[in-house]
Amino acid sequence: MSRIHLLPDHLVSQIAAGEVVERPASVVKELVENSLDAGAGIVEVQLEGGGKARISVADDGVGMGRDDALLAFDRHATSKIGSFEDLERVATLGFRGEALATIAAVARVELTTAEQPGEGHRVAIEGGRVRAAEPFSRPRGTTIDVRSLFFNVPARRKFLKAVQTELRRCLEVVQGYALARPDVQFQVFHEGRELLEALAA
Repeated sequence: MSRIHLLPDHLVSQIAAGEVVERPASVVKELVENSLDAGAGIVEVQLEGGGKARISVADDGVGMGRDDALLAFDRHATSKIGSFEDLERVATLGFRGEALATIAAVARVELTTAEQPGEGHRVAIEGGRVRAAEPFSRPRGTTIDVRSLFFNVPARRKFLKAVQTELRRCLEVVQGYALARPDVQFQVFHEGRELLEALAA
């Protein structure tokens, strides 16, 4: 009998998630980069429990249609590249199409998005499985709400640091983008309290 066997897809996704998502700050980085790549002029980050309990990133970027909102959670699904040649001229922060899929594999995620005001969509995913997909009225842009990071990977969750440590790392990520992109307004809130406001120049 063979000792080597293929891992089930859900376990592969959880393992792969560890390469992209190490801690709440990793999630903040990936989501803020998605917002910037979507042409956002305003990026708002809401955190609870240092990001361990909740991370929400909202923007006023181009938004997505229904099909793209669902496809965005598939591994290697991206709007940034379409061919090998595109790799030589990548001009976006992200392009691999792994961030949302890996985050959704280890958290409870809700995405709301709209390309036009009022004509939006909502997708809810838990542990990599779609739980809901429905019309949703909202302004143009996208909000991704990530809750209970590593809820299904307790070994990863126990290695997270104290709330203040994780919060500091999340804040450092946003501060870096605020310095690099003075044309974009950034706000960070923790438990409803504003910690950072960087107005667009």
